[in-house]
Amino acid sequence: MDLISETEVGEQVYNSNAIENSTLTLGDTEKVLLQIDLDKYISERELFEAKNLARVVNYLNKKATQSELTLEVILLLHQMLLANINDSFAGKWRNKDEWVKVGNYIAIAPEQIIDKLHKVLTDYFATNNEHIIKRIALLHLQFEQIHPFVDGNGRIGRALNNYLLIRDGFVPINIKFIDRADYYTTFNEFNETGKTKIMESIIGKALTNSYHKRLTYLEGKEIVSLVDYGKISHSNLINKAKRQTTEAFSEKGK
Repeated sequence: MDLISETEVGEQVYNSNAIENSTLTLGDTEKVLLQIDLDKYISERELFEAKNLARVVNYLNKKATQSELTLEVILLLHQMLLANINDSFAGKWRNKDEWVKVGNYIAIAPEQIIDKLHKVLTDYFATNNEHIIKRIALLHLQFEQIHPFVDGNGRIGRALNNYLLIRDGFVPINIKFIDRADYYTTFNEFNETGKTKIMESIIGKALTNSYHKRLTYLEGKEIVSLVDYGKISHSNLINKAKRQTTEAFSEKGK
C-alpha cells in the first residue's frame, strides 16, 4: 500500500497544480520530481510548485497517522508549499490588510480566520459518527470558503483531505484535473445552498477509484485498458468507469 502511494505522488502533484492553472503536464511533473531536465522552459515558480507539493504529499503520507490535524500542522504544510515561492506569505494566515476574492464573494475578514478554522476542526472531530465522505466534503468546502491564506488554499485544502483520510485509516484520493469543472461547481453549490452533495460525489468516486486500484494490485488481478475490454460497448464502459460502478481505475491519465 505504501509503495502504491509513493507511485501516486507525481499524479497527485500534477492534478492539484493543474487545477490551479499550472502548465506542467504529468510527464513534465514526473521529470521535475525525478530531477530530469525538461526539453522546454518552465518558470521557477512552477518548478518549486511541483517540488514543494511533492514534499507536502510525502510528509502527510508518512506523518498523518502520527499527529492529529491542528492549525499548527496546517501552517507547517503551507510553509512547505510556498517555500521559495512566496516566503513572506509561507506558513502565515492572511493578516489584517490581506483580503481575497473567492469566486464571486469576498472571503471572511482576516481577524476571523483562526476562530473559524477552530470551529471547522472542532465540528469535524465532533461528528465522527457520520460518514467520512460527508465529513471530508464539508470540511473541504468550509476551508476553501474561509480561504485562510493569500496563496495556496486549494492545494492545501486538497492535501488536508488526504491527511484526514489517512489519519482515519482510509487511503489517499486524487481529485483529477479533468474533473475541475465539476469540482468548482461544488463551491457554488455550497456558497448558494450550503449543500455538499456534488463534493461528496467527487470525493466518493475518487476514494472508490483508489481502492479499486489497490485491490487490483494486491490481489494480482489482470489489468486491461478500457479499449481492450470488449464485453460491453466502449461508451457504456467509460460511463461505468466514471461513475465507479465497475472495477476500473485511472492511472497516469489512462
